[in-house]
Amino acid sequence: MTGILEGKVALVTGVSADGQVGQAVAKALAEQGTTLIIVARNEKNVEARAGELRAGGARILPLTADLTNEGQVREAVERAIKEYSRIDILINLAGGLTRYKSAVELSLEDWMHEMRNNLLSAFLVSREVFPRMRDSGGGAIINFARAGSPQANMVAYNCAKAGIEALTRTLALEGRDAAIRVNAIAPGLVDTKSNVEAMKPKDLKKWTKRQDIAAAVVFLASDAASGITGQVVPVTGWGI
Repeated sequence: MTGILEGKVALVTGVSADGQVGQAVAKALAEQGTTLIIVARNEKNVEARAGELRAGGARILPLTADLTNEGQVREAVERAIKEYSRIDILINLAGGLTRYKSAVELSLEDWMHEMRNNLLSAFLVSREVFPRMRDSGGGAIINFARAGSPQANMVAYNCAKAGIEALTRTLALEGRDAAIRVNAIAPGLVDTKSNVEAMKPKDLKKWTKRQDIAAAVVFLASDAASGITGQVVPVTGWGI
């Protein structure tokens, strides 16, 4: 049976961490016929994830780059274009909360770290991929925001994710005449290994499942979502 993304080429960031959302997203895209390009900083991790995906039948090109370094991002995208001639889908998944401090305790370096990893990386990759999509007739970009109201001790992360929403809507406006759709997914609390170990919940029923996020990505990347752009789509499980 042909997948709904058969023949498409997708570049996905944030896949290198074991057992996280990126792996579920990449697997779902591959199952729908997508050729994958995965990019991450850690060569050992990205090769390991690529091996796991290949074992499941995925067509995949693993690349190593620091996504906060514009030169390395440019080189990675150029390598992908050289290999496949185009990029139809971009999933900006890289990032995460690593500086859990109050605003008065947060150093400038802490602030910049969260901004680089969560906002700058998405901007740099989008900036490189956008003209390639435009030249090939369009595409779909999917970013990752966050669901819910801002929480204390996460000021830089909160601001970075607010920036992702603004980036999404701005790129959607700039891409509408080039058939480039740009949306964001705002997940709730996700059942990743690290979250479960940190919070030790008694009941996971209301948590957001990785597979549900992956299904939303597949939908937004597909022609079924051809009329959807500039939107932030909550995927929160039962934790509404």
